[in-house]
Amino acid sequence: MDKTLVTRSTGMLLLKLIESEDMYGYQMIEMLRERSEHSFDLKAGTLYPLLHSLEEKELIRSYEKDEGAARPRRYYHLERKGQHLLREKEVEWATFTTAVDRVLKGGVCLGSA
Repeated sequence: MDKTLVTRSTGMLLLKLIESEDMYGYQMIEMLRERSEHSFDLKAGTLYPLLHSLEEKELIRSYEKDEGAARPRRYYHLERKGQHLLREKEVEWATFTTAVDRVLKGGVCLGSA
């Protein structure tokens, strides 16, 4: 898969992952890999700088949670600003993919069944 497409969509995908539940980094890596059927295989060295960037933009918030492990895990939570951006990106993505599909399939004839 084209790395440019992956790079440009990773932030949106991470926001989507934590939309329904707070997650820690490794959990996001595994969930993204699973949901994409191994198309997206992020490394920690790619994930954490991106999470820090999203946090600096106040789209997400991190917190530590002690679960009895050797050390507390850092979880990430989607903030309201991140929810709004995610909605915008979902609409943008749907518009883009619809347009690409129309071109790849030779266009859509309006009024035909």
